Amino acid sequence: MIGAFLIFTLKFYYMLQRIRNFTDSHNFTKAIIVTIAAAVPVIILSQLGLFQLGFAIALGAFLTYPADIPSNLLHRTKGLLTASFIVAGCVLIVNLLHPFKLLFYPLLFILVFFLSMISVYGQRATMVSFSGLLATVLATGHIHTGWEILQYTGLVLAGGLIYTVVSVSFNYLSPYRYTELEIAQCMKLTAKYMKLRGDLWNTDANRAAIVEKQLNLQVEINLNHENLREILMRNRYNSENSNRGRKMLLVFISLMEILELALSTSFDHSKLQEKFSNHPKVLSTYQNLAYNLASSLKKISKSIGERSKYIPKHKLVADLEALEQAIIDYEAELGKEAAAEGVWMLSNMLHYAEKQIEKIKIIERAFTEKIKFKELGSGRDKDLEKFLAPEYYPLHTLKENLGFSSTIFRHSSRLTMCIAIGCILSFIFPLQNVYWILLTIVVIMRPGYGLTKQRSYQRIVGTLAGGLIAFAILSFITNSIIIGTLTIVCMLLGYAFTATNYRIGATFVTIYVVFVYGMLTPNVTDVIQYRILDTAIGVAITFAANYFLWPSWEFMNMPVFIKKSIEANRNYLIEISSFYNNKGNVPTSYRLARKSAFIELGNLMSSYQRMTQEPKSKQKQQSQVYKLAVLNHTLLSSLASLGTYIQSHKTTNASEAFNVVVNTVVKNLENAIALLNMDLQAEEAHQANNDDLAMRFTELKNIRARELKEVQITDEEEFRLKMEEAHLVIEQLVWLTGLSEKILKAARQLQLKA
Repeated sequence: MIGAFLIFTLKFYYMLQRIRNFTDSHNFTKAIIVTIAAAVPVIILSQLGLFQLGFAIALGAFLTYPADIPSNLLHRTKGLLTASFIVAGCVLIVNLLHPFKLLFYPLLFILVFFLSMISVYGQRATMVSFSGLLATVLATGHIHTGWEILQYTGLVLAGGLIYTVVSVSFNYLSPYRYTELEIAQCMKLTAKYMKLRGDLWNTDANRAAIVEKQLNLQVEINLNHENLREILMRNRYNSENSNRGRKMLLVFISLMEILELALSTSFDHSKLQEKFSNHPKVLSTYQNLAYNLASSLKKISKSIGERSKYIPKHKLVADLEALEQAIIDYEAELGKEAAAEGVWMLSNMLHYAEKQIEKIKIIERAFTEKIKFKELGSGRDKDLEKFLAPEYYPLHTLKENLGFSSTIFRHSSRLTMCIAIGCILSFIFPLQNVYWILLTIVVIMRPGYGLTKQRSYQRIVGTLAGGLIAFAILSFITNSIIIGTLTIVCMLLGYAFTATNYRIGATFVTIYVVFVYGMLTPNVTDVIQYRILDTAIGVAITFAANYFLWPSWEFMNMPVFIKKSIEANRNYLIEISSFYNNKGNVPTSYRLARKSAFIELGNLMSSYQRMTQEPKSKQKQQSQVYKLAVLNHTLLSSLASLGTYIQSHKTTNASEAFNVVVNTVVKNLENAIALLNMDLQAEEAHQANNDDLAMRFTELKNIRARELKEVQITDEEEFRLKMEEAHLVIEQLVWLTGLSEKILKAARQLQLKA
C-alpha cells in the first residue's frame, strides 16, 4: 500500500513538473500573447455588437504571430512590424484585384511565388513569408468591396500592431527568461553529449550506435547554439543590465568550450580497452568522473529551469583526485618505464577533465554568486558579431536562387502550382470553402518530402480528432459562455503545441475553429464535414506535388553538404596548424573555423535525417553518405583534441614533421573536395604527390625523436611534458592522416556510384 502510494506520489510530482515546464516554455508564452492579442479585441467589440470588426483584428494578430521568432528586441520588433504590413498588404492586394478575374489569378500566383521565394533570406524571412502566404490564401475566402476593403485592411493591420505591442510588452515582463531557458537547454544537451562520450568507455559498448546518437544530437545542439548567439551576441545591454547579460554570455562561451573538450576526448577506445585490460580501475575511474561531469551540468540545467537554488550533488574535485591516484597506482604497479606510454594517455585524459571541471565551476559561480564579469569588454563584443549571420538582404541572393538548382525555387514553383490546382478545383467542383484547401497546402507544404509527409499525416489526424471532439462537446454543451471559454482555452493550447507537437496542435486548432463556427452558425455539422474534406483534398494535392513536381530529393544535395563539412574541417585544421606555428592568443579566425566545422557537421547530419524520411528508392548511397558523416565527426573530434591540447599547453615550436603531415591531411581533404566537385584533374594532380607525402609521413616519429634529442633538456619534468606533447601530437596526426585517407576513399566511391 505504501509502495503504491509512493509510486503515485512520484508520478504526480513528475506530471506537475512537466506541466510547470510546459507553462514556463517560450511556446506557451507566445500562445498566451497571441491569445490575448486576438481574444481581447473580439471580447470587447462583441460587447458593443461589433463582432466582425473584432474578428478582423484577431485575424491580423493570428497572421502576424508566426513571424515572432526569438531574437534581440530590435530585430524582433522589426520582423513583427514587417510581417504586419506584409499581411495587410496581401489582404489589400487580393481584395482590390478580385473583381478583375483575368488579372486576379495570374497576379495571385505571382504573389504566392514571390512570398515563398523570400525564404532564401533565412529563418526570419521564412516566417514572414509564411505570414504573408497565410494572409493571401485567407483573404481569398473573405472578399470585401468598396470602402470596406480599406476598413478591413486597416483592422487586420491593427491586429498585427496590437500583437507587436503585446509581444514587446511581455519581453519587458521577463526579459531574460527565454535566454535562461535556452541556456538550460544548452546545458541539458551538452550533458547528454558528455554522457554519450562516457558510454564509449564501456567494454561492451555499441560504439556505432553511440556515434549515431551523437550525430543526431549535434543537429539539436547547433539549433540551440544559433538561438543563443542571436539573443546574446546581438543584444547590447545597458549599463544596469550589462553584468547579467555578460554573465549569460560567459556561461554560453563556457558551454561551447565544454562541448569542444567533450569532443576532444577522441581516443581509440578499443586500443585503450586492450591496453588497460589488466587495469580496469583506471578507465572505470575516468568514466565515473565523466558521468559526474555530465550529471553536474544536468543538475544546473534543472535548477535554472525550475528557478530553484543549485546545490552541487557531486564532488568533482574528489573524483579528479581519485583519477590522479589511479594513475599513480598504475605507474607504481607497472614501473615507470613500462607505464610511460599509458601514463601519457591517462595524463591527457586527466588534463581534459581538469579543464571541464574548471569550466563547470565558472558556470556554478555564475548562477550562485554575484560576480562582475569585466573580462568581456567591448573589444571582444565586436569580435562576437562575426559569429552571427549578417542581417541584410541583398537582391543578388534572390537572383542567384532563380533557377531549378535552388531548393527554394523548386519549393516556390511547387507551392504556386498547388495553389493553382486548388483554384482550378474550385471551378470544377462545388466546394464549400476553397480557401481551407489553399490554407492546408500552405501550412503543410515544406521544401523536403519527409517533413511534408509527416505534416500531412499529422494534419489529417489532428483535423479528424479535433472535429470529432468538437462535435461531441457541442452535442452536449450549448451555453455560449462555456463554449467561448473553451474556445479561448483550445486556442491557447493549439498555438502552444503547434511548434512542438503539430498533431496535438492541429487537434486543438480544429476544435477552436469549429467552436467559433458553432457560435456563428447553426449548421456546425456541415462545417466539420467540409473542413475534414477540404483538409483531405489539400493534403492529397500537397503530397502528390511533393513527389511528382520538381522534387528536391536529399541525395541531390548530399554532395554539397559533405563537401562543406570537409571544407570546414580542412579550414579548422589550417587554423590549428597556424596557431601551433605562431603561438600567441587564440585568434577570432580560429574560433570561427571551429564554429563552422560544428555547424556544417550538423547540417550534413540534418540532411541525412531528411533522406531517411524519403522513399527507399530515393535514399541513394545512404550507407556511403552515413559513412562520410561518421568520418567527418571523427575527424572533427580528432581536430578538437589536437586544437584543445595546443591551446592549453605551452608547446614547443612546430616541427618540420608536423607541417609535413598537416599538409598531407589538408591535401587529402582537398582531393576529396575536388572529387565531390567533379574536378578529376585536380584529384589526379593531388594523387601524383601522395606517394612522396606518404613516405615523408612514415618518418614522422624518427624526425620528432631526433628533434627532441638535439635539444638539451636537463629538467626531468620538462622532458616528460615534451614527450607527452610529442606522443599526443603524433598520435593525433597519425589518426588524422588515416581519417583523411578514408574520407578521400569514401568520396571516390561516392562519385563512382553516382
